[in-house]
Amino acid sequence: MKTFGKIIRAEREKRGLYLRQVAARTDIDQTIISKFETGERKPNREQVLRIAKFYGIKQDELLVAWWSDRVAYDLQNERFADTVLKVAEKKIKYNKQQKK
Repeated sequence: MKTFGKIIRAEREKRGLYLRQVAARTDIDQTIISKFETGERKPNREQVLRIAKFYGIKQDELLVAWWSDRVAYDLQNERFADTVLKVAEKKIKYNKQQKK
């Protein structure tokens, strides 16, 4: 399964770039980018968008990977993770209907 970190590492390696080059172009410290790639640290939304722009990845694609990593990490040890996700999906749909 492709995580946010695996996606951006593959993009960097495909282009033959060093972390320092990506850091210079995205204005994100190379140590932090390395930690994003290994999953040791999670980026914020702004950083995700900067990385998407730099690599020319569709923002939605990278945001989905980022959000799904966050949700999976937060719920991975919860006994009711599947139920939580189902209820959250229903709540999201309900909230969207209320805004219309």
